Amino acid sequence: MKYIIEKQRKYFRSGVTLPIEFRIEMLKRLYRSIQRHEEDIAEALTADLGKSNFEGFMCETGLVLSEISYMTKHVRRFAREKTVHTSLSQFASRSYTKPSPYGNTLIMSPWNYPFLLTMAPLVDAIAAGNTAVVKPSAYSPHTSEVIKRIIEECFEPEYVAVVSGGRKENSALLEQKFDFIFFTGSQEVGKEVLRRAAEHLTPTVLELGGKSPCIVDNTAKLKLAAKRIVFGKLLNCGQTCVAPDYILCQRDVKDELMRELITQMKAQYGKDAFENPDYGRIINDKHFDRISALIDPNKVVYGGRARRPQIEPTIMDNVTWDDAVMQEEIFGPILPILTFGRIEDVAELLSNKPKPLALYLFSENKRNIRMITSRCLYGGGCINDTIIHLATSEMSFGGVGESGMGGYHGRDGFETFSHTKSIVDKKTWIDLPIRYQPYKKKSYGGLIHIFLK
Repeated sequence: MKYIIEKQRKYFRSGVTLPIEFRIEMLKRLYRSIQRHEEDIAEALTADLGKSNFEGFMCETGLVLSEISYMTKHVRRFAREKTVHTSLSQFASRSYTKPSPYGNTLIMSPWNYPFLLTMAPLVDAIAAGNTAVVKPSAYSPHTSEVIKRIIEECFEPEYVAVVSGGRKENSALLEQKFDFIFFTGSQEVGKEVLRRAAEHLTPTVLELGGKSPCIVDNTAKLKLAAKRIVFGKLLNCGQTCVAPDYILCQRDVKDELMRELITQMKAQYGKDAFENPDYGRIINDKHFDRISALIDPNKVVYGGRARRPQIEPTIMDNVTWDDAVMQEEIFGPILPILTFGRIEDVAELLSNKPKPLALYLFSENKRNIRMITSRCLYGGGCINDTIIHLATSEMSFGGVGESGMGGYHGRDGFETFSHTKSIVDKKTWIDLPIRYQPYKKKSYGGLIHIFLK
């Protein structure tokens, strides 16, 4: 492992990753390889998570290809030096910023979207001119194996390498010194990554999770709201970091919303989701047992059955903040419903909760929309939809506070994996004496006040 990192450090220092043409060619090479292995990726996602081919491409493979296409098109512009204003006090000079790669990067990815959350940050790292060590999750072994095959087909290990394994390998990697770490996973592991990174003062991006609320007020179009909430909640069996974790519904429309949610669960997944071949499964026994324990049979109004390795779509009503299902991120197909009276109460309530990765608001009231989006602090989200804010290269995706730090996708991904140097190119054909000692207050005192005001 140390040998791989040393080889990558030497490779980066040779300067071979710096030319834009090299970066574009590597991105194109990766794009072609993913296309060749599209069927293998789909089969691996099915084997690991029970994802259908359609969902696997829509939520993973297709999004990676889209990110590569975006970067290939725009990376020249992202990498350019940018001239900025130079103050009169620095006459005569040119001031500019210059993005530069960090160097040797580590990308640690989770199991829930194992292809997307490994390859998307890798695309950004390559576009920015870095080398990378990629560590996919041991919980999704079939997808990790395809990732390894693709990367080894595309790149030499001194440029991009894959390290397989579990906690032992994770720990060994974090003992090494990297120039940048990109981690996606749980808050618990994220804290450990940050602690270990601090030993080397390594800059780190953490993409974590949290309990993302879905607010529904009494002006919302409830049929459409239910349709879109069910889509976002049950995608990948709820094993999505930005899934709506729970619903906060205005009290006078709760019963109607609940009926629409039940209707949509039946419409999208069938009366028996266990019989639906496109309904996925829980990743392993550990998570199956954890999620199952969150279901209170006395509060289930729809679903509630668990048949290893699947848990059917479940709605829980009359839930309180003290219930087990509200004490941790659910990360499964359980949808608790809580209520509120005034929309102002929601903003106050959420201000006292850990900051979520996502927030969703279903409303036709512009005042309510402005208030919630202004007063609540969260990573990102949607108005009158769920999930889709992360499926674009035009906006950054990331958390805030307990849900993470830093962001990526598109230009923001390029900048995340780059350090922006600030440079002043001072000309030599003139040298103003004003700054040099001995200071001549009578001669230059007025000028310094003009320059620096």
